[in-house]
This record gives sequence, C-alpha cells and structure tokens, in this order.
Amino acid sequence: MGLLTKDEYTAIAHGLDFPTGAFIDGGYRPAISGKTFASVNPATGDTLAHIAACDAADVDVAVEKARAAFEDGRWSRLHPSDRKAVLIRFAKLVTRNARDLAVMESLDSGKTIYDCETIDVPETINTLKWHAELIDKIYDQVSPASDDHIAMVVREPMGVVGLVLPWNFPLLMLAWKIGPALAAGCSVVVKPAMETTLTTLRMAELAVEAGVPRGVFNVVPGGGAEVGEPIGRHMDIDAVSFTGSTVTGKRFLTYAAESNAKEVTLEMGGKNPAIVMEDAENLDRVAQHIVNGAFWNMGENCSASSRLIVHTAVKDDLLARIMHHAQHWPVGDPLDPETRVGALVSQAHFDKVRGYLARADSVLMGGTAENGFVEPTIVSVPNNDATLARDEIFGPVLAVIDVTSFDQAIATANDTQYGLCASIFTANVKRALRGARALRAGTVTVNSFGEGDISTPFGGFKQSGFGGRDNGIHAHDQYTQLKTIWIDLADDADEAVL
Repeated sequence: MGLLTKDEYTAIAHGLDFPTGAFIDGGYRPAISGKTFASVNPATGDTLAHIAACDAADVDVAVEKARAAFEDGRWSRLHPSDRKAVLIRFAKLVTRNARDLAVMESLDSGKTIYDCETIDVPETINTLKWHAELIDKIYDQVSPASDDHIAMVVREPMGVVGLVLPWNFPLLMLAWKIGPALAAGCSVVVKPAMETTLTTLRMAELAVEAGVPRGVFNVVPGGGAEVGEPIGRHMDIDAVSFTGSTVTGKRFLTYAAESNAKEVTLEMGGKNPAIVMEDAENLDRVAQHIVNGAFWNMGENCSASSRLIVHTAVKDDLLARIMHHAQHWPVGDPLDPETRVGALVSQAHFDKVRGYLARADSVLMGGTAENGFVEPTIVSVPNNDATLARDEIFGPVLAVIDVTSFDQAIATANDTQYGLCASIFTANVKRALRGARALRAGTVTVNSFGEGDISTPFGGFKQSGFGGRDNGIHAHDQYTQLKTIWIDLADDADEAVL
C-alpha cells in the first residue's frame, strides 16, 4: 500500500471519529468523575477531542472487570489455538483500519505520516501476528527424572497486568505489550500517555470486535498521579510493564514495594552511543545510519543514537557526510508524506528540548526551534561530561565527541547511567566483536543503527531497564509464571518396605 498525497491524508483526518471515553469491560464510558482532558494536535495546537480523565476509582472498576474475566477463564483458559485465532482476526482488523490508525497517530503525536504508514502501523500488525502465532508453539518442560517421579515445569498466565505506555510510539509500544500479554492469557489494564491516547482506545475497540472477551482489554486514560500510580499500587494487579522515562519508571518499584510486591518490568531511557572508528568502511553509508539513528521520530526515541563518538581521523569527513544526508530530512507538516521530521509531542516537551539547545556552546548544524518544531541539530561538546552528552534530551539533537583510540571510545560510551542501545562501526571483525562484548547495553549493532526485530529481546542495562525484556519469546516471561508440578510415581509397596 503506497503513500497518499498530503491532501488525501488531510481529507482522511477530517473524516475521523475520535474515541473519547475510557474503554472498560468491552465498551466506552465516561470517567466516574465526569472530568475530561484535551487531546491536542502538537503540529497545530488544535484540540482533537476531549478524553475521559480517569482516576483511582476508574482504575478500581477496570481492575475488577479484568479480574473477573481472568478468574472465570473466558480468555485465560481458552484453548491456545482459539486465543491465536482471535488475535489473528485482531491483526486483520488492524490491517483493514491501518490508514485511519496511521493518520490518527500522526495527528495525536506529531509523528510524520511517513513513519506511521511505513514503520509504526506495519510493525504493530507484525507484532500482533508474531505473538499470536507463538501461542501454540511455546512448549513447557519436563525436568530430568528418576523412575519414581515426573516433574513438569509449566507456564501459567500472570493474571491482571497493568501496561503503562509512553507517548513516542503509542501504537507500537501498545503492541509490544498486549501481544505477549494477551497471548499468555492475561487480562490487561492499559494506561496510555495523556499526550497520545486516541489510537490505544481505538485498538481496544478493534480487539473486542475481533473476539477478545469483554473485561480482558481495558484502557484507562488519565495522568500519572491519577491513573499510573493507582495502577502501580493496586493490590489486585499482579504485574506492571512500564515503558517511559527513568525517573517515572523508578517510582513503580516504590509502588510495588509499598503495595503487593507485584512484578515490575521497566524499559526506560537511553543516551545511546554510536562509535565510529578510523577504519570504518563506506563513511557515506555510516552517515546515513547516524542520521537515521539520531533524527528518526524527531529523536523522541529511547534508542536514538544521541552521542556520536568518532575517531579524530575521520571526524571531519564523517560530519560533512552526516550534514549532507540530514538535508534530506525536511521539517514540516506531519501529514505531508515528504516530511521526515514532525512536531515534538507537546509544548512542554518542546520547551524542554529548546532549553537544552540554549545550552549548546558549538552548534555545527541546525539549532532552530520554533512553534513546536525542532530541526535536526548537531552540537560539538568538549567531552562526555557536558550536559548535552549526559542528559537524555529526547529531541533531534546529536552530540559529537572525539576520541583517539578504541579503548577511549568504549570507555566514553560506557560512561553513562544508561545502557539501552549502542552501535559500533569498524571494518575489523575482532574489534567489532570485542566492542560489542565490552559495550554495556542491551542491544549492540555492528555497522548499522537498529533495535533488532520482533524476534530479538529488547531492553537495557543499568538505569535503562529492569526486570525483563520486550520482544521475542523472552517477552512472554513478563506475563507468565513458572509452576513446578511434581508427580510421585513410587510404588506403594516399595514405600512400605522403606
């Protein structure tokens, strides 16, 4: 399915019907308090809809319905092949509604329609299908046994799970969580970010249309204090999976400790290094990867390559090529398919990024921030201790640090509180493997920027992650419990003799 024109996308936008209620027990409903909040298009400042502003009372209702659905087995005890069939239908419905979802996502988040159409929505569909197909292909285990026993190790669904989403990839992060959670048989209570609520609500509606039973997939919009904390502290939620900032993620550990010691999985921030050594081949290709890693999704990406650690021997040549390729990333209307850099998600986040740019001592390219849009920016920093080299800016800002050796590059890369992603560019295979081993990050790419794919686990070291991984078979560990079933086969007569 090819891209449309800007006018065609604008026409679709005008025809969209935005959901506004919380989605609980299979249908939309207002917040118990009657309060709402505005969903704003960050590219224009226009209000798209007024969404139910939920609080702890709504969380209680959603958890109650989710628990009832889990305990009566309408989903949790459904045959794996039946759950698979429902999730396949869900993926097909998302495919049928893909264009509307892409436009809705772009309007709500400021993301470019190019990214929504070519990356976010297709990967959302692929994630749902991948986990659906995995349902009846994950085998349990039998431990080494004597003649007198059999010990089975089986997976069982965790129960009621709270899923707390970020605003930078609303659809895709939703799929990363509901894919394995629903596949496992859990019931979910989802809190989307206030900035980006619309597509999550629509996805819940499509799930029920596909056959996910009522009460299994609930969405409770609202703020962190009003909804996120009540989810984290709820005594009847068995686990929480959170993606977002490190500061907020740490709070969920406190909430769990002060409530029912629920399991917590955190995927948090990053200040990800891209190391380019003096022997890197095809600097033009390297530059393309650096540009994509730094400026994709306006840099609002926890795995963004926001630190370029480059050997002085190739620094000038590489920077010239990076600046050339960055010129092909125009800033503008997110609904224009030619635009590669859209609006930052909110005025508050725009002000934060603009504040960081004001601290830049040496801007090599870009630096303009106006009306919610920030152009791709490259800054030179004196060393890795500079604020722009240490803080997660979460905008299209690339900090450049020179080094003179491989060991210095690795040490600089690891000198951070984060450890989500890293990349290394070198023609030396041994150096590449040594670097990949030495870098303290959950995903390391060699001669490329990337995050792996749906089959590879994604998560971080240090303050970038805790408790588990998204993607791959490993993602199912978040949403299942291991149970040992020990069966005694000893003959009663033998026992009597003993």
